Parts: sequence; C-alpha cells; structure tokens
Amino acid sequence: MTSSKLGIALVAPGGYAPEPEAIPRGIARLEAQGILVHNYYRHEERHQRFGATDAERLAQLEAAAADPDVQIVMAIRGQYGMSRLLPDIDFERMAASGKIFVGYSDVTAFQMGLYAKTGTQSYAGPMFAGDFGAVDPVAFTLDDFWHCLAGPTHAVSGHGAANPRLDVTGTVWGGNLAMIMSVVGTEYFPRIDGGILFLEDIAEHPYRVERMLLQLMHAGVLARQRAVVLGDFSGYRLNPADNGYNFDEMLTYLRATLPVPVLTGLEFGHIPRRVTIPFGARGHLRCDGEHWHLTLSDYPTVTQT
Repeated sequence: MTSSKLGIALVAPGGYAPEPEAIPRGIARLEAQGILVHNYYRHEERHQRFGATDAERLAQLEAAAADPDVQIVMAIRGQYGMSRLLPDIDFERMAASGKIFVGYSDVTAFQMGLYAKTGTQSYAGPMFAGDFGAVDPVAFTLDDFWHCLAGPTHAVSGHGAANPRLDVTGTVWGGNLAMIMSVVGTEYFPRIDGGILFLEDIAEHPYRVERMLLQLMHAGVLARQRAVVLGDFSGYRLNPADNGYNFDEMLTYLRATLPVPVLTGLEFGHIPRRVTIPFGARGHLRCDGEHWHLTLSDYPTVTQT
C-alpha cells in the first residue's frame, strides 16, 4: 500500500553531511509540510571522505529507486564519490523507477549518465543537508525548487554585461563543469545537438575554466550547442603570475573564440541562492543584449498532495 503523500528519499552518493544535525533538522521541516521522508543515509556509516563505502552508497541509490512511496530521490550533498559508482549503476533501472533525481555538483556525473544511457531527465537542484537542513534556509532556493516541481513550466532569468542578443530553443543540460569534463569521451556523456548548456564550478581558476571549455570545443561539443549560460564560478584565488588575467579577461577571450554564444548571470552553482533547472527539459532562451529569460517545459513534475 503506497502513501498518497509526496515522498522524498535521502541518499549520499558522494560525501557525508559536514553537519550531522542538518539531516534531522531538514527532515523535521519537510515532515511539517506533510512530506514523507525516507532517509537511507546513516552518518555513522561514513567511510573516509565518503558518505559510506562504494557498495553501501550504491545500495542507497538502488533502495531509493525501488521505494514505492518515493517520487523524489535527493542527494544530501555533493563533494565527491559519484564517479566511483558509475560503472555499477543500473541506469535502466533508475529510469524505470520513475523517480526524479535531484542534486548538483558531484551529482552532475549521474545526471549525465542517466541522460546518455536512457534519455531520462533529472533536476539540477538543491541538496538536502545544505539547503533543506540549513540553520537558516534560503527561501528563494527552496521556493524555486517547489515551483519547478509543480510545473508544468519553469522560468529562470538573469543578466550580465555584454550578453549577446539571441532567441533560441533547445535541450537544456549541464551542471558542474569539472564533472562534465570527467565523463567526456565515455559512455556517460550524452550527445546533445542544438542544446542550451548551463555550467558552474567552485574553486576553479579562470585558466582552468578556459581550458575545460576549450576541450569541449575541441571535442566538437560546443559547435553543436545553441548557447552556453554560465552560472557561479567563485572560490578561486588569483596570484601575481596572472598579470591581469582574471575571469573577465578569460570571458572576453572565450566569447571571441568559442563557436557558440556565451551568456552570464545564471543564479546557479555553489551559492546559497540558487535556481532549479530540469536537466533535459525543452528550453526557450531569449536575450536582449543584457537581460535574458529561459522558459523550461516538457520535464517531469510532481503534484504535492
């Protein structure tokens, strides 16, 4: 007998919760909203830098996907660990579960593999420990997730200096740049033509961001996209050897070099205030030369009862 309540399963495919109290705190908040929470993460089972051993983390994913009372599977955090699990994940089973898998950062590798193997969409969205379990949750981040989940469409807007004028449609995909690069040339990298690629990263120096985007260009990926939209790229430190080479200079070079328009101003990444983006949704992106608006449609939704 399945429940009529919205069910959310918590898993730790990567790192463990840095603040263990965040888990019961977040569960209490969701339960107060009438949401059923199935917690497959156990803080005492953490292993080295991971939420548990590889086998145990994989088992969490499998159990959550098989849970009939769950519609959403949410990672407690990113950090690192998903790359270890990719060869053993039954992506067909994950897709057949009908669950919406939610997360970002390290979870990007799973989202890439899921789409590459099955064409199944997921959500680049909040993490449980840092968002729902925060001492002071960011209302915008949580509200944007619930609005996206309710559907049937979702809108994201932004602005940035020197954004190009454009009006394009395509498949919206992307996430953490380093994790995307980690699966280039593998079976977990989807071929997406006419896409709108969104990217973010943390603690990556501008030259490293440039190098990764050039690799995507050299691999022929960027020439098949209609636009690249950059989110937050913070946490790095410039040094005297940069000699004026900062993010803005890097961006100027990329815009003159890449075979695709590059926009900035996406509120997505390792920042407290963050939008939710359905990976694989249909997107309509319009920009007037500074402000842009992205309308998302044709993605899985859940009605909360």
